[in-house]
Amino acid sequence: MTVTVAGLAAGTLAMALSVGLVAPAAAQDVPPARKAFRVCQDPNNLPFSNTEAQGIENKIAELFAKDLGLPVEYYSFPQRLAFVRNTLRFKLPGNDYPCDIIMGVPAAFDMVSVTKPYYRSTYALVYAPGNGLDGVKTVEDFLKVDRATLEKLRIGIYTRSPGSAWLSKHKLEDQGVPYQIMNAHPDQYPGEIIEKDLANGKIDAAIIWGPIGGYFAQKVKEPALTVIPMSSEPGVKFDYSMAMGVRYGEREWKQQIETLIDKHQPAITDILREYGVPLLAPEPAAPAAR
Repeated sequence: MTVTVAGLAAGTLAMALSVGLVAPAAAQDVPPARKAFRVCQDPNNLPFSNTEAQGIENKIAELFAKDLGLPVEYYSFPQRLAFVRNTLRFKLPGNDYPCDIIMGVPAAFDMVSVTKPYYRSTYALVYAPGNGLDGVKTVEDFLKVDRATLEKLRIGIYTRSPGSAWLSKHKLEDQGVPYQIMNAHPDQYPGEIIEKDLANGKIDAAIIWGPIGGYFAQKVKEPALTVIPMSSEPGVKFDYSMAMGVRYGEREWKQQIETLIDKHQPAITDILREYGVPLLAPEPAAPAAR
């Protein structure tokens, strides 16, 4: 799933899926009183964040900062494998950290201390009209399409993502058109697969992290794109809970953020829906230890 599945909601999700989870860092010193709500962000990763503060995570950061009576400050660094090390954990001798929170990380991501989840989404199949797919409303409908028609499709997928595993499971791997999620070019963003290649007919469909698919399908006015949320299957997990990330050792800050998540959950959900994010019910809480 950007990562996977980039925003850390896509890029970090992709990292978590492709390279595995990383052991937590050592505990950090208690920070001084906060003068700003300082966010670590990718500068070009809509629908999550950008330097114009147009993303989901920007809107939620503004919501939280207003509640705290603080201005929002962003520290931007391209979402790559070293994102956390170069943002949340970056500290030169005698200097403070440049930012204090990552607004979107997988709930099981070990590189940061994660908060409680604030939404759960899933990968989506996005397709353009024509190519024998008109009228397809579910994944089941898609798999019932005539095999000869399916085998003519070009389906964009990010490498080492659940999409590639799903195509392999359903014997459609030859239809996959691979894309690299961790592109080194600073102007590249995961939504290009939808906004450029799918919209312009370079591919016929794409399997992508749902928030990216939903947002860019809304942006593309012609052709009208269809977004189908995908359910996890045995051997292929599509759905993930997303949280926020702070430094290890900053327990009070984490608790403060979790209080804000609880307080503003309805407004957060409204923002997510505005951006076309396919939303799933929260995962059931694990039973309490006896």
